Amino acid sequence: MEPTLLQIHGKDISVKTQAIARLTEGQKALCMFRVLYDHAKGSVSEYYQWISYLLDRPDYWSGVTGGLRFFDDLAMLGLLEETTEVLAARNCRLGVQWGDATFKDLERDRELLNAASVLFERFLDIAPNSLKRISTYIRSNPRQFVTIEDGD
Repeated sequence: MEPTLLQIHGKDISVKTQAIARLTEGQKALCMFRVLYDHAKGSVSEYYQWISYLLDRPDYWSGVTGGLRFFDDLAMLGLLEETTEVLAARNCRLGVQWGDATFKDLERDRELLNAASVLFERFLDIAPNSLKRISTYIRSNPRQFVTIEDGD
């Protein structure tokens, strides 16, 4: 997975789409989980901004949720659904779009900061179980994730 993640990091959507299309179903699910987790785990601001970014890109969002479904990660799916509802209600109330989200929103909106902080803490609580679920699946299905080539 690391070569693919390095290949798509910071690239345009067509490069990312081509690289991801070459992955197995399990590799795609893992890649999309990493797209979520690696960007959202750092802080409440990163969680808020990254979820909004992904929701602004329906193909990415469906890839993330599809990956979680692949691993049967109902807890993380439920949290993302709840996060979507909270953020969508705020966006509707303020008349803003997903793409309008900025880190400064949390500084300006105490209610948003409180809600996002609770959701982020739950994300941090759920993520270790997600990682364990994924690693167990990979160990049980290594051929979906690793290709061993003969050096001869």
